[in-house]
Amino acid sequence: MCETRKSKPKVSLRNTFDDFLREGGIYSTVQTTAMKRILTKQLTDAMKEHNLTNIKMARRMRASRAQLVQISDPDNANVTLATLSRAADVVGREFRFELA
Repeated sequence: MCETRKSKPKVSLRNTFDDFLREGGIYSTVQTTAMKRILTKQLTDAMKEHNLTNIKMARRMRASRAQLVQISDPDNANVTLATLSRAADVVGREFRFELA
C-alpha cells in the first residue's frame, strides 16, 4: 500500500520573516536600514565608476562633507530625499522613491 502524504501549504519565507519583524515591532527600522545600505553601496560604486573622491562629490553636489558622510554612512537614515536626488544626479543616475 502506498501512503499519500498531505502536502503542507507552501509558506513564503519572506512573508514569515516580515511577519516576525512586524511582531517584534522592528519591521520599518530593518527596512529603512536595508534600503539605506543598498543606496550607499550603489552610490559608492557609481562614485568609483566616475573616479569621484568624497571631496569632489561634495563640491559637485554643492554640499558639505558632513552631508556626504551622512549619505555614505549605511547606518545613518537621516538623509533628505533632496540630498539623495542631488547625489544621484552627480553620478548620472536617477533617484526613485516609491511606495509599494
